[in-house]
Amino acid sequence: RRNTNYGYYVPVNDGGSMLTEVPGTYPAGLGEPLNIIISAYSDSGVLQNTVDNGGLINYFQSFGFATECLGQHSGSDQAANLGDGHGWLNETAVIRWDYGNVTFGTCEETIDGGNHFRYWIQNGPNADSGAIFIAASYELPIAQQHEIIVNGYDLGRDWLVGNATSQSSIIPTQKLTNTSTYSGQTSFGGYTYQTSVNYISGLLQNTSQGINHYQSVAVNGSNAIDGLVAVMTVKILSQPENS
Repeated sequence: RRNTNYGYYVPVNDGGSMLTEVPGTYPAGLGEPLNIIISAYSDSGVLQNTVDNGGLINYFQSFGFATECLGQHSGSDQAANLGDGHGWLNETAVIRWDYGNVTFGTCEETIDGGNHFRYWIQNGPNADSGAIFIAASYELPIAQQHEIIVNGYDLGRDWLVGNATSQSSIIPTQKLTNTSTYSGQTSFGGYTYQTSVNYISGLLQNTSQGINHYQSVAVNGSNAIDGLVAVMTVKILSQPENS
């Protein structure tokens, strides 16, 4: 599963894309960036799509994100093609900022807006890395149709990274380069995680072309996305004795 140079297979090398497919955009054919990857070089337990045994959902909860409000999916589905032989698949799940309440907080995010992301697992027959591809963005309240805030793709990525690495200050989005790195620890459910992040270029373009909501996300002469992807490698440092 981990026989890759980077901890993931590059989707575009086998017919995939680093942009999602969003239904009903205007103009048609716009997508949202897969701007975070949880590397397959992470501990295998973290890459399991479960809340148990320190798995992926428990990891998300360790930095303030949880599954959707009362288990009810809201909003439209998006599809991604990770170049793994599965073709275009809808997201595995939507994960939302939980406002400090892992049980009901995502209901508040659904109504009031906030950081959220969709994710997909690269596990098809042609490229079974096990890496997690994430499309993160910060959205406005439902009363404003969950439009994306100004620079909301890059900010959603960086605010997630800041939380996952327990930064004491906000990551300076405008100053990031493909040499930027961050690391830190989070805990939940008796598990402590170490997350190391490297920003890389080359998977996405610094552009507004083809990006959903580009009209409102890109302002003041900047593009809708800066072209950087945050690659996260996650290790489990400690766990409950009975796990």
